[in-house]
Amino acid sequence: MQNALTLYQTTIGKKVVMAVSGLVVFGFVIGHLAGNLNLYAGPTAINDYAAWLRSMPKLLWGARIGLIVAIVAHIVSSVQLANRNAAARSARYMKKVHKKANYASKTMYFSGPILLLFVLYHLAHLTLGRTPGYEFDPHNVYNNVVLGFQNPLIAAIYITANLALGLHLFHGAWSMLQTLGLSHPRYDVYRRQFASVIAALITLGNVSFPVTVMAGLVQPTDQSFCYEHLARQPGECGPRETQ
Repeated sequence: MQNALTLYQTTIGKKVVMAVSGLVVFGFVIGHLAGNLNLYAGPTAINDYAAWLRSMPKLLWGARIGLIVAIVAHIVSSVQLANRNAAARSARYMKKVHKKANYASKTMYFSGPILLLFVLYHLAHLTLGRTPGYEFDPHNVYNNVVLGFQNPLIAAIYITANLALGLHLFHGAWSMLQTLGLSHPRYDVYRRQFASVIAALITLGNVSFPVTVMAGLVQPTDQSFCYEHLARQPGECGPRETQ
């Protein structure tokens, strides 16, 4: 434990924590997108998926706690690294030059807080049902998503946030592989291509949800759903789960 704490006090230790925690968040983002793709399979598919997740509370809360720990570790290590870099500069540069920098890396510290605020809004919108404009139905995740994205403002928030996420993932994947030792001048071009492709695929997938709804390709359903695992009160669905 003492060795681990000593390592964390070093710059490389903080970078490793940032890389590993980023890898955890990266895995969650991919899994979250894969689950949300059930939207295109229809109301029953995504509603069944949501109920299935709630049917395993220990696994669900374990994943949530692990994600929260990873996000906190990622934010804390990134802030500490930024402060350390700022403190290391005894004077401002006459001319600031970004070596191998790009727009994603320059905005890394800004996209992080934006994404944190978006996560809180996302939870209020689709988990707590606190977004005004339509009646939230805990048993119908499909309609909650579709009716929400029919609001141009909500759709714009999601599109903007996911573009920021794409930039963050691109630079994050690039830096993460470098920190974990997967870097060599001969192969860096492939590392950049991997970061570009994975960030683009995730961004396109996430942005497609509000875009297809706004385009009218995905419409609300008149079907009724009731799941015991999504119920807000005991016995809400009667003696057994029905659809």
